[in-house]
Amino acid sequence: MAINKNALIRYKTIDKCLQNRMRDWTLQDLIEACSDALYDFEGRDVNVSTRTVQLDIQMLRSDKLGYNAPIEVYERKFYHYSDPNYSITNIPLTENDMNVLSETMDMLRQFQDFSLFNEFKGIFNKLEDKIYTERHKKPAVIHLDKNTDLKGLELLDELYQAILKEVVLDLMYQSFKARVPQTFIFHPHFLKEFNNRWFLVGQRAGSNIVLTLALDRIMGVDYDFTVPYKSSEIRADQYYANTIGVTVLNDAQLQNVIFKVNKQNAPYIETKPFHTSQQLVEKHRDGSVTFQIRVHLNFELERLLLGFGDSLEVLAPRQLRRRMRNKFREGLKCYERN
Repeated sequence: MAINKNALIRYKTIDKCLQNRMRDWTLQDLIEACSDALYDFEGRDVNVSTRTVQLDIQMLRSDKLGYNAPIEVYERKFYHYSDPNYSITNIPLTENDMNVLSETMDMLRQFQDFSLFNEFKGIFNKLEDKIYTERHKKPAVIHLDKNTDLKGLELLDELYQAILKEVVLDLMYQSFKARVPQTFIFHPHFLKEFNNRWFLVGQRAGSNIVLTLALDRIMGVDYDFTVPYKSSEIRADQYYANTIGVTVLNDAQLQNVIFKVNKQNAPYIETKPFHTSQQLVEKHRDGSVTFQIRVHLNFELERLLLGFGDSLEVLAPRQLRRRMRNKFREGLKCYERN
């Protein structure tokens, strides 16, 4: 059950009052305490009715929110906790709560290379301590792929901060094809992750061409505060809408890629589509299935299709089918050598 912030403030206020056994608390006292707390929070008068606080007490007593507060009325008008040690802040975590928290923290740790993670370290440590004291640690049941040895990960946060603060970069970069590194001024726009590798997307100074730079090929990062930052209207989800991978060919014509997958592998592609445009074209009698996607033809697409080996046949377009055939022929030569 969702709780709005005002209700949560009232619950905490009532809880704090009932923990104070040095005075007697009437319903009117609780109403005034809740009104004062909401005024402190909102900065304005908030009308708290008798009915509202009565419903709050009823909710605290119930198990709907897991409180089961032992609120009693004595002398027909005063409220207190029958258990002097009770507080809604001392509610133990359920096993399901602890499992959810543990797995959530494990997933969030995948982003520990970003400084944003540091702001939550204290919270994580407290939660871990809470969980540990209530049960023995269990092994994680969710595992996310992450190559911690990947070169360039140490640059993630620095580049992330540069993008947020709109700082122009002076980069030293060497692609796998280049013999020597080159240095240039770069306007960073966003970071892209694909297949466990990270890329920096932006534009060189004086150019409108969008470049995608692999972090593991960045040899050095410096800043140039003398150059005004050039913002971009490009949005990552739109930029990669017609692309598999990171090689974007927006000046190329979109192609209808039609491919046939055998019976054994068709369910994998049907349940995990290659692209958002994927459509099922035909189911054949032998169990094979023909699919279609509408994308740009690029290196990553070819690698994806090649990865299915003899279980996938490209039917169209003709130039892609020809390239796939040639690659399989060259690959066969490798296995025919002694």
